[in-house]
Amino acid sequence: MKTYTHILFDLDHTLWDFEKNSEETLYTLYDEFKLASFGKFDSSAFYKKYKFVNTRMWDLYNKGKINQKELREDRFTKTLVGLGLEAHEIPAGLSEAYTTLCPTKRAVFPYTHEVLQYLQPKYGLHIITNGFKEVQHVKMASSELHGYFKEIITSECCGFKKPDRRMFEHLLDRVNIKPEDCLMIGDNYECDVEGARDAGIDQVYFNPEKIKGRKRPKPTYEISCLSELKRIL
Repeated sequence: MKTYTHILFDLDHTLWDFEKNSEETLYTLYDEFKLASFGKFDSSAFYKKYKFVNTRMWDLYNKGKINQKELREDRFTKTLVGLGLEAHEIPAGLSEAYTTLCPTKRAVFPYTHEVLQYLQPKYGLHIITNGFKEVQHVKMASSELHGYFKEIITSECCGFKKPDRRMFEHLLDRVNIKPEDCLMIGDNYECDVEGARDAGIDQVYFNPEKIKGRKRPKPTYEISCLSELKRIL
């Protein structure tokens, strides 16, 4: 089995459980902003619609088709207009409240801390994420992830977004390591698997839902639970 010296992790949807934390936040905001008073949708419909819109807008962001400001401002507008509100009815401050509250949530995927404790003595651990700098650090502090990682590379700090190989190369240069010394672990096939492969880095595709996508090149490894990393590493 190949020997690695450094492990690169995506953060959202890989270690930090974005869906669980986002769902909890959205149910809270539904109540705080009295969205039920419009009589057009319940909290479950609000969550499902936001999830649908947000996923697609992040895909546009990762592809460079929208910027951070458009992502943050438009996702709630599109969600609530899609649920039947007029644009002028959307409560002021909803987007800002989400951005403030969600990163403070603590949920991580099963075995996250156990696996990181297992890996930390053996490897240099690093985060490489397209998430926004100010909230990623809050997420890591809230979920007690900071102490495991040496470098935390965000797309904002290096000027490139995964799957652009230059984002991976930025990390390699900072740590002074070679691509063959690294293993990338992430949930997004295009950003994490294809991006790492293009940079010459082996990949672990984290696929907890065991989704079978279109036919495409196999990653170096595929797992559905973080505990499986122990058999690879």
